[in-house]
Amino acid sequence: MPASKGSRSSSKKAKKGGSNVFDMFTQKQVAEFKEGFQVMDRDRDGIISKDDLRGVYDEIGRIVTDKDLDDMIADAPGPINFTTLLHMFASRSSGESDDDDVVAKSFRAFEKEAGQIDSEQFRAMLMAFGDKFTPAEVDDAFEQMEIDEDTGIIDSNALIAMLCAGGAEKGEGEA
Repeated sequence: MPASKGSRSSSKKAKKGGSNVFDMFTQKQVAEFKEGFQVMDRDRDGIISKDDLRGVYDEIGRIVTDKDLDDMIADAPGPINFTTLLHMFASRSSGESDDDDVVAKSFRAFEKEAGQIDSEQFRAMLMAFGDKFTPAEVDDAFEQMEIDEDTGIIDSNALIAMLCAGGAEKGEGEA
C-alpha cells in the first residue's frame, strides 16, 4: 500500500511541475485554445500554415504582408500543430497580465482602418470566441468605450490608451 500512495503523490507532483503542457491550463482553456486552433486551421490538416493565417486575416478584413505572416510562422520552433500552439501560449503566459504592446496589438487586429474598430463585428467576436461575453457584458464594456453613434466605430486609440499604461501606439492617449 505505501508504494501505491507514493506513486500517487509523485504523479501529483509531476502535474504541479508542469511537465505536460496540458497541465498548465484548465480544461476550459484547452477547449478554447482547441476551438481557436480549429478556426485558424483552414485546410483542416492539423497544422497552421501561412495560408491558414492569411485566411484568418482575410476573414476579419485585415490586410497582412507576407513578411508579417513569415514572422508569425517563424515564432514557432517547428510546424504549428495544436500541442506546439499550446507550448507557445504557455511560454508567453506570465499568469498575471499581458504587456501593453500585446494588449495594443490584440485590439489593433480588429481594426478595419487605423484607429477604427467596427463595433458590431467586435460585439459578435466578443460573444463568439474565447471567454465568451454575454450581451450584457458587451453592453457594459461598450459603455466604457468611445463609439461614434452615427457610424458605430470604436476609437481603438482611445480604448488602448484607457487600457494600457503607455497609452496608444498611434494617435493621442492619456498616460
